[in-house]
Amino acid sequence: MVEPTDFVYLVQGLVDKSLTKEDLLYKVKQDFNLISFLLRGVNSEKAAVRYGCAKVLMDLSEECPEQLYSHMQSFIDLLDSKYRILTWNAFSIIANLTRVDKYKKFDLIFEKYYSFLHNDHMVTVANVVGNSGKIAQAKPYLIPKITSELLKVQYLSTGPHLTEECKRVIAQSTIITFDSFFDRINQKEMVISFVRSHVDSPRKKLKKIAQTFLEKWEVQPDS
Repeated sequence: MVEPTDFVYLVQGLVDKSLTKEDLLYKVKQDFNLISFLLRGVNSEKAAVRYGCAKVLMDLSEECPEQLYSHMQSFIDLLDSKYRILTWNAFSIIANLTRVDKYKKFDLIFEKYYSFLHNDHMVTVANVVGNSGKIAQAKPYLIPKITSELLKVQYLSTGPHLTEECKRVIAQSTIITFDSFFDRINQKEMVISFVRSHVDSPRKKLKKIAQTFLEKWEVQPDS
């Protein structure tokens, strides 16, 4: 039974670090009623509480997504948070919840989720790309749409928070994501063309990943 003082204990513990995020995750897994406190904590003005609760929710979404599914709208709302870190957390949590999305709640926000691919911050774009593999695995019928969205990263505009090198990092993440479900992609030639465009990249890691992708899927780099 959750006591009224538990939230105060949670806040104080995260602030003075007497309660670790690992300890909090353990407590929540013992009593899922505490999830409501985590959701409340995400809105805290105290950064330690806000991000501590968000981290636990993210871990919980990986381990026990079914326990968070009824709260999915709360995470959808976080996509519009004024705190970018909470938005990034929301990308991951929502992607994890697609595994149990029996009511297709994600399908209704597909366009909103992928609209962040056009964000002017590299980390925001990279989070969408990096979580897309989970969504594709959970909802294979969305793979054509996901693939089409991810291919748009090659047309990103540069800016103060999204340089040419940032675009290379995003391309690298995109190839890794494509690799996780390439066997189920219909638009293979478009993906291959995208990968080939990076085999001579000045970014060594991107170049290597592109070459490895083509070798793995037995595609000639310049055929």
